[in-house]
Amino acid sequence: MVDLSKLEKKLGVKFHDRALLDCALVHRSYLNEHGDKLSNERLEFLGDAVLELVVTAYLFERFPTKDEGVLTSFRSAVVRGANLAQVGKKIGIGDYLYLSKGEEASGGRNKHYILANTVEATIGAIFLDHGFDVSKKFIQEWILVTLEEIISDGLYLDAKTHFQERSQELENVTPHYKVLREVGPDHAKVFTVGIYIGQTAVAEGTGASKQEAEESAARAGLNVKGWL
Repeated sequence: MVDLSKLEKKLGVKFHDRALLDCALVHRSYLNEHGDKLSNERLEFLGDAVLELVVTAYLFERFPTKDEGVLTSFRSAVVRGANLAQVGKKIGIGDYLYLSKGEEASGGRNKHYILANTVEATIGAIFLDHGFDVSKKFIQEWILVTLEEIISDGLYLDAKTHFQERSQELENVTPHYKVLREVGPDHAKVFTVGIYIGQTAVAEGTGASKQEAEESAARAGLNVKGWL
């Protein structure tokens, strides 16, 4: 087990059972070369549920006059992979990952989906070690703090719909998307999608699914066109 004391200090959580935090850092690729650990996928499953509950309850209390649709948009933006990946980068959690040699060589420590999944697994580990209140505190201090920027920058909006409406209004053309690249194994693919107006490429986006990549491309396109 690597020395996790610096990571604990960054997280603001001192673990009773450090093996839980250690497990949260094990990407499944590591198991292809080592048989001494379990992957973080079960902790990710748990952490995802804890995160969604905390964010949902916070939004419900914070915005008593907002309807379900708006709250859902806010929540989706807060818990989406791209946002969690940025949180993971701020924490520096990629430095502590257990990866296969191949994943390491391909830049796995900086891949968005790996960082996002690791953040969720870490939440799961905190929940098992300290319970709900400490998990909630961590989520508030590291993840919910992104909400103000998400709202002010319009990051909660449905970027695909917004881009299509602006494209039809201003250029009289319906945009289309094209998958440019697919990399990674079936269980952890990363898609790169381009958004086009006519034959003109506007922007690209990446994601763990085609839909997520299209949303990312549309958001990038809104920035490129100045349509936010």
